[in-house]
Amino acid sequence: MFRTRASLATLLLASVLAGCSSGGHSGGGAPAAAAGNDGRCDASGADFAIGKPGSAELLEQARKASGSQMARILKPHDVVTLEYRSERLNLNVDERGVVIRANCG
Repeated sequence: MFRTRASLATLLLASVLAGCSSGGHSGGGAPAAAAGNDGRCDASGADFAIGKPGSAELLEQARKASGSQMARILKPHDVVTLEYRSERLNLNVDERGVVIRANCG
């Protein structure tokens, strides 16, 4: 009986401490997203990039404007996985490297 209670108490304590953890983000990575969107992508904020040449600078500006935590440029024949990431912005470029679409995922 005592072992069961001790095990349950240990499990409860571990659960409480895990809920208080910071998730391992040290603040050295991507800057904090815009307030209120929890780092999720809002592609409408990156619409200004459509029609411009894709570059690292434009990608970073679009990432910040969309509130995303991460972003990438997708070229016409790039191989991509099918998982949806709500915190990722995609800038799709054409053969000339001009942004033709901004979407999340």
